Amino acid sequence: MIAPAPAPAPPRAPRPAVGAYLSLALAVAVMVLPLVWMVLASFKGLDEIYRLPIQWLPDSFAPTNYGTATQTVPFGRFFVNSAITTVLGAGLKLLLGMMTAYALVFLDIPFRRFFFWLVVCALLVPQQIVLIPNYVMIADLGWLNTYQGLILPGLASAFGTFLFRQHFLTLPRSILEAAELDGAGHWRRLWRFVVPLSGPTIAAVGLVSIVTEWNDYLWPLLVIDRPEMMTLPVGLTLLMNSDGLTDWGVLMAGTVLVTVPVLAVFFLLQRRIVAGLVAGAVTG
Repeated sequence: MIAPAPAPAPPRAPRPAVGAYLSLALAVAVMVLPLVWMVLASFKGLDEIYRLPIQWLPDSFAPTNYGTATQTVPFGRFFVNSAITTVLGAGLKLLLGMMTAYALVFLDIPFRRFFFWLVVCALLVPQQIVLIPNYVMIADLGWLNTYQGLILPGLASAFGTFLFRQHFLTLPRSILEAAELDGAGHWRRLWRFVVPLSGPTIAAVGLVSIVTEWNDYLWPLLVIDRPEMMTLPVGLTLLMNSDGLTDWGVLMAGTVLVTVPVLAVFFLLQRRIVAGLVAGAVTG
């Protein structure tokens, strides 16, 4: 009796190439090293920063520059202004993006395909193009140096609307049809069914909106000229001396204080960001 031939061994998974590891390490270095240098420089004196050859580690990790930064400019007021504009701006962007995407997907409105392509075209328009028209509008309304002047011009988020629309197309229609048969209106369907199924997308759009609002510099610089209304990115400019001799250690300390809140939000939402960005990405 002839013994059966042994089963072929399962194919081995290909090992990652060395080049892939090197490319990954290079990408990480490009992103991380500036942050590391910023944090280390925030503990250095002016002579240490200009010292050659470059000295990575400071002589002392005493937080002197942080005390100088917070005493030189009103960081507390800047933080409150940034928090208000970020929470209201990002929250309203999120709400309007969800509602607009819901209308484009679940409401039988005329020319909704055309409106969707308008949203796509808006993604291609640089925001710098609309700065002057928005400034003229805000100035005519008397909203310079106000929260509404900071927040309202940027509420329409084409990116958020596009991402929500693509994700909503992947949701099972049977759930919403059953809710409609039970008498649920559009508002209830949105909040009771669509929103709970859209957690990763909400996290992704929310993070992008928070980072955009928190780091926005050019628009607040145009509409705000009173120190008590400045946001953190604009307020950092007050740490720069007009005589050309800027204490970069103090400036780096202020930059660390601006960056830490955004990094904290990122680490809280990082597990859902990728899932939200790819949700519905290939849906037509």
